Amino acid sequence: MLDSLLYLATGVFAGLASGLLGVGGGLIIVPMLFYIFGTQNLPGEHLMHMALATSLATIIITSISSARAHHRKKAVLWPVVLSLAPGICLGAWLGGLAASEIKTDILKPAFGIFELMVALHLLWNRQSAQHHVTLNKIKSALGGFIIGLISAIVGIGGGTLTVPFLHWHNIAMRKAVATSAACGFPIAVFGAASYIYAGWSVQNLPPQTFGYVHLTAFAFIIVTSYLFAPLGAKLAHYLPENSLRKGFALFLILVGFNMMFG
Repeated sequence: MLDSLLYLATGVFAGLASGLLGVGGGLIIVPMLFYIFGTQNLPGEHLMHMALATSLATIIITSISSARAHHRKKAVLWPVVLSLAPGICLGAWLGGLAASEIKTDILKPAFGIFELMVALHLLWNRQSAQHHVTLNKIKSALGGFIIGLISAIVGIGGGTLTVPFLHWHNIAMRKAVATSAACGFPIAVFGAASYIYAGWSVQNLPPQTFGYVHLTAFAFIIVTSYLFAPLGAKLAHYLPENSLRKGFALFLILVGFNMMFG
């Protein structure tokens, strides 16, 4: 019962953060699942793999909801999504396979470093500069590959990487955010699939796992994250954005240091 409540709470916080700041829920889901799994006597060498895989699996659902909302506003640049998709799919697949071969003792502090980098970006609060450089096939393939690779390794939907990449290439911020939301779907699908494939033959995983994806955690998290993301979006119009960004950045700093040294 306690574990179920913690999964639900994880979804609440992830959904609110996503709605309030547009920051992917993976930044919250991964560390919280790592700590929850750590209390369940699960195999310690696979804690990060299960947390990353389950985070990506939940993003499959939330990215569909987010992409549909942006599509209704005609903000998604679908040709750009299609140009990035091949590189994203390959990168996410290889990223999941690569992370599955890395020990939790290395993945954990690496994720902490990534959290600190995102926190500094939030505190800096500056958009990437726009350049009059358009995306071509080579840039799309390479950029998509790097975005997919890193996103799968740290278990996120890629928004913190995709948005500045698109904005740099002369795409307006509103459309960059919307297009990034649609790109989260192939990242999550191929990333989660690679973790499922890599964990399929692992013998000491608990029975409620599908590969490295923890099905119970997945089921509870998607319910509350799906419900609370719209609430976060509504609250964003009433709460001071600067204070929210600083507060969430502080949270990420604390989590990041704990993942590195805790």
